[in-house]
Amino acid sequence: MSFSDYFNEHIPSVESFHPHFDEALGWILKAGGKHFRAQLMLSCAGELGMKNIHEAYPVALGIELIHAYSLIHDDLPAMDNADLRRGVESVHKKFGQTTAILVGDGLNTHAFYEISRCELSYKKRCKIIEILAKNAGIKGMIIGQAIDCEFEGKSLNEKKLRFLHEHKTGALIAACIQIAAILAERKHKKEYHDLGLDLGLAFQINDDIIDATASEQDAGKPVAHDIAKNSFVNLLGLEGARSELKSLREKIIKKAAKLGVGVSIAELMQTYIKG
Repeated sequence: MSFSDYFNEHIPSVESFHPHFDEALGWILKAGGKHFRAQLMLSCAGELGMKNIHEAYPVALGIELIHAYSLIHDDLPAMDNADLRRGVESVHKKFGQTTAILVGDGLNTHAFYEISRCELSYKKRCKIIEILAKNAGIKGMIIGQAIDCEFEGKSLNEKKLRFLHEHKTGALIAACIQIAAILAERKHKKEYHDLGLDLGLAFQINDDIIDATASEQDAGKPVAHDIAKNSFVNLLGLEGARSELKSLREKIIKKAAKLGVGVSIAELMQTYIKG
């Protein structure tokens, strides 16, 4: 079974007499998405030597649920106030803010429920949960989002901009590669995490370029949405951002090859981080 099939069979659902909560719970998940983070983790784990890759599917699912929760909350009127996500109405636009907040909370907690019940050893499950909780929590994605919202309309220098995006975007991506190393029982896990932070920055710069150049239909979400945001395009200009992405790509490819995940990273970058 492919991960895509597994994902579609394990979209969270809950029976109740609520008129639309169950539909809302699967709304963004059923709309598609690239599953970049899940693919990254599974591909790197396989390249590093994990044999039974299907055992990591619940972890990949958990990662995607955390990512989906972050998108739902990011779209809320109190944050980005976006009406479109993955080519469909955002959850708060379709079902209301209360439902969107609760769906996000639900997907976040359900992610750890899925991981806690998988077939991996107790030690691996605990370590994976620790890494995800750290990188998706206050030491990672949350502080990044908080800074992004707090400093909207206020210019940050490049050092602070990197801090913002290493946490908001990079931390969860870094967790994926670090988890892959744990699944394959590799040492030097910090180096895998650092590689993921670089990859997260590349992903974000690419996203900033898309926001500045793509149509809403192609992007599947609002574009020209970063005008008041601290983006790499706003700081460096479009050509400067493209140049930074090119340099970062070269650095990532070299690092990834040294750490034994060169094929996985190169393939995923070619597909998803084109600049």
